[in-house]
Parts: sequence; structure tokens; C-alpha cells
Amino acid sequence: MKTDCPICGARPAPEFKPFCSRGCKDRDLLQWLGEGYRIPGRPADPEELQSGLDSGQPRD
Repeated sequence: MKTDCPICGARPAPEFKPFCSRGCKDRDLLQWLGEGYRIPGRPADPEELQSGLDSGQPRD
């Protein structure tokens, strides 16, 4: 199965697999650290957050 670099589409280098270079590997890490890969959702309701903390129940 041939898999290209998920950032730029180039052929992956064995030492950086699945990325082609240190640069693409670092760009991917920065996306994770900068919340670039977050999943959008509805805004948090402060009352709902507080009631969840008070009851000890985990939130969704």
C-alpha cells in the first residue's frame, strides 16, 4: 500500500514516516499543538459546565 505524506503529498522518508521530511513532521505537530485539528462544536454553556462540575458527573 503506497501512502504519501499527509502534509504535502510527497513520497515519505523512512526516518520521518509517514511524513517526507522533518519540516512536514513539525508542521503536523504544530497543527496539533495550535488546535488546528480540533473538531468544531457548539459553544460551551457556562451554567451547564458549572452544574457538571458540581454533580461530579463527566461531561459529554
